[in-house]
Amino acid sequence: MTAPVLLWLRRDLRLADQPALLAALATGRPVLPVFVLDTQSPGAWAPGGASRWWLHHSLAGLAADLAARGSRLVLRSGRFEDVIPQLAAETGAAEIHAGIPTEPWARAAYRRAITALGPVRLHAHNTALLHHPDHLHSQAGTPYGVFTPFARALRAQLAVAMPTPAPARLPPAPAVASDQLADWHLLPHKPDWSGGLRAAWTPGEAGAQARLARFVADSLDQYRARRDLPGTDATSRLSPHLAWGELSPRQLWHAAAACEKFRDEVLWREFAAHLLWHHPSLPDAPLRPGFAAMPWRDDPAGLVAWQRGRTGIPIVDAGMRQLWQTGWMHNRVRMIVASFLVKHLLLPWQHGEAWFWDTLVDADLAQNAAAWQWVAGCGADAAPYFRVFNPVLQGRKFDPDGAYVRRFVPELAALPDSALDAPWLAPAPVLVAAGVTLGGTYPAPLIDLAAGRARALAAFATLPRVAARPRAA
Repeated sequence: MTAPVLLWLRRDLRLADQPALLAALATGRPVLPVFVLDTQSPGAWAPGGASRWWLHHSLAGLAADLAARGSRLVLRSGRFEDVIPQLAAETGAAEIHAGIPTEPWARAAYRRAITALGPVRLHAHNTALLHHPDHLHSQAGTPYGVFTPFARALRAQLAVAMPTPAPARLPPAPAVASDQLADWHLLPHKPDWSGGLRAAWTPGEAGAQARLARFVADSLDQYRARRDLPGTDATSRLSPHLAWGELSPRQLWHAAAACEKFRDEVLWREFAAHLLWHHPSLPDAPLRPGFAAMPWRDDPAGLVAWQRGRTGIPIVDAGMRQLWQTGWMHNRVRMIVASFLVKHLLLPWQHGEAWFWDTLVDADLAQNAAAWQWVAGCGADAAPYFRVFNPVLQGRKFDPDGAYVRRFVPELAALPDSALDAPWLAPAPVLVAAGVTLGGTYPAPLIDLAAGRARALAAFATLPRVAARPRAA
């Protein structure tokens, strides 16, 4: 039998515009698609609960797509550097084609796998980004630390090829043992909290293409004007499909050709990957060294109140409840809730990063870490680091009719617009008429916003060299 090539899939779970698949097919050999669930490698960030739910359904969809084309998906669990060489030995694989990982632990595991493979060559392809993070540096030869010059330089160098279609047929895959997806227990059970996720999402490549088509047809032309309004359905909600590679950035780039503002969001994703590639400590430590001395508070009760959407600040609570119910949160509201946690409550940004990692269906290590560091003021392009979002003003500006808050904080729905964003300031008769009891039907605010802002600014004032730029790894 002709020796096969392995198609090692990870966060590129699609068949269209899949460079690793095309390269594997070009060999003329049988192709064996494989996904390895690795939660054992040192430093690995195991998928959170929402990501595990998404991954289960995405793998199920990919397996069906492969079967419809005459192939199959092999599932294995264990460390990359153990499983891939073992599978290569089992099948006599001639070579392996895989995407380039950006996470530090995955990059290290890939290097160990290459060593263990010996003469079997692993070909790495750029399946998840528009550019390789090693191929773009400032004029000084250093990694970029500010988004605008990074985006300008990348745009100047980009020549984004047109996406390629999925192959109509695939060669039969060799018969080798595979784990059963159900045995991985990726789905929640007892209790099953995923009802809101099922109602909101259709994981898989077909779901990604359908959502992309709807966004382009219905919302792309209004994206710039309406993208900051969480009460409207104006954003793409494509982030989980990108996070798991059910959609390629090239597909998105060309589909969004009529909206440069949306393309900027694609470039921010590239920037986050660039930061993680050059700063492997990004998920754990501040890029700006002076922030290591930040006098964070220890407040477990406050953290739980924030996680559960019980802070007493309506726009914050709406965002956190949207996250819990749907596994996703509007980007403007992500900034508001993050600012409230790290500045008003003065809790470590890593606490918020960890909660988002567990609850987001679009959890992406680079984007999650870069965004939390940006809001906390300790990351790249984070000036002014002392900015503190006022959640009341943010709610009034971006949710002016209260549609978003009323949807996710229904106990406040009967309040008039004038009282919705700060019910603690409403006259007692207004609260009574709306059936709202602060500290009863709805929490009183965890903190006085002015006092929280003052405390955050005082904490910033204690830091040494807070303006220091990030250092390269």
